[in-house]
Amino acid sequence: MRIDVLTLFPEMFGSPLSHSILKRAQEQGIVEIVLSNIRNFATDNYRKVDDKPYGGGPGMVMMPGPVFDCVEHVQTQASEPGHVILLTPQGIPLTQDKVVQLSRLGRLILVAGRYEGFDERIRTGLGAEAVSIGDYVLSGGELAAMVLIDAVVRLLPGALGDGDSAADDSHSDGLLEYPHYTRPEEFRGMRVPAILSGGDHGKIAQWRQEQRLERTRLWRPDLYEKYLKNNPVQEKKKKS
Repeated sequence: MRIDVLTLFPEMFGSPLSHSILKRAQEQGIVEIVLSNIRNFATDNYRKVDDKPYGGGPGMVMMPGPVFDCVEHVQTQASEPGHVILLTPQGIPLTQDKVVQLSRLGRLILVAGRYEGFDERIRTGLGAEAVSIGDYVLSGGELAAMVLIDAVVRLLPGALGDGDSAADDSHSDGLLEYPHYTRPEEFRGMRVPAILSGGDHGKIAQWRQEQRLERTRLWRPDLYEKYLKNNPVQEKKKKS
């Protein structure tokens, strides 16, 4: 997969992209991440990329020209067209299902906004998809782009050391993940559940599924009710 990131602050990505899973995935050729500075496509001597909003109002708005030129230039840098995504709090939620969908594409182009947001013609003219990582506002789309990159790359084949590591993640099937334990067996009076040390993998699997259901019910009742609706067998067990 190739991921292009269009931003006014490419230097923000240096550290996140040079550690752990993202670093290994790049070194192994699983993903190529390319940074482009939108400001390099400004046409005036001041490298201006924003202007006052029509109709008045606070703040500044990112101008369409530099963003269009940057996206169109980046599109020519690889044979496969990239799926353009605008990182904005107005976008659709970045759920695990959406991450899985994006991980199956060959190329993504992420545009990180700043100021009050994008000129609307950027979204409509580029056919871009607006994506949000949550119902809150950040200073810019760079952190949101990093979150999306991390979530997508870890699903790419070979990115994780254990091929099954992502299968049991929270939200992978609509439930939260079960609780984990490691050594020591007892810590400050708190013991590891005995079932995990018994060696009966069937019972362990059953316990973990029960824990996933209970944790989701307590912590995310919205997800729990949705899961029950999509899994009639579990709904019947709940009523019995």
